Amino acid sequence: MQTTAHFPDAARQWLTTALGQALLGEESRIAEEAFDGIFGEQCLQLGLWGEANTFLRHTRTQRSVLIDAREAGDGVTAIGALHRLPVADDTIDCVLLPHTLDYSDRPHQILREVDRVLTAHGHLVILGFKPGGLWGVRRLIPGAGLPPNADHIVSDRQLKDWLKLLDFRIHGTLRYFFRWPLPGIRGKNSPRWERRGRRFWPELAACYMLTAQKRVSTLTPVRPLWWRKPQVVAGLVEPSTRVSRIRFDENS
Repeated sequence: MQTTAHFPDAARQWLTTALGQALLGEESRIAEEAFDGIFGEQCLQLGLWGEANTFLRHTRTQRSVLIDAREAGDGVTAIGALHRLPVADDTIDCVLLPHTLDYSDRPHQILREVDRVLTAHGHLVILGFKPGGLWGVRRLIPGAGLPPNADHIVSDRQLKDWLKLLDFRIHGTLRYFFRWPLPGIRGKNSPRWERRGRRFWPELAACYMLTAQKRVSTLTPVRPLWWRKPQVVAGLVEPSTRVSRIRFDENS
């Protein structure tokens, strides 16, 4: 059983097929749109999906970092467990999870680590496979559908609930990729077909992109109207109202 997120060799081989390349091309385009307007110092990608520069070449931050669970090579900054990141608290302005949760049996721990390393109001971009939909035929046709070993798929609705518990603000969900999940099918992506799918039958999409932003809530104690201010004994400093910084976490 997997103990952390990594992409098996079979999945990486699947990405070299015509269908896998078509998916990477579409995901690169929508990631570029998601990164537009996200600035800062550091962008962090967790997990090598495609080439190292498939997504990070579109970032608007000053630096980009890629951490993978086991793969070393050009563009991979570090190797480490994605549920125990070797990254300091509050240092990352944007985190990208390209199907990272689809290949991890510790999605909650990864999301908590993301929450820990993101700066206040930092951004999160998640690419994930959508359960069911058009690619639900993978259960009926051998060799069709999702890439191998994508055994921990999380729906966008469930992911929204998890992120809300961590006090993330959900910006939006985009459902994309409407090609038949058959490796033998060739041909270029049709932007017109993608636009029609997003407009008329989003539930049939193979994948989704969820964007969210970290929130840091503050709570100022409010005195009840019936509360009467006590007299201050001479020589003692009057107590002051304190502002507490609350962080929401998930106990699961």
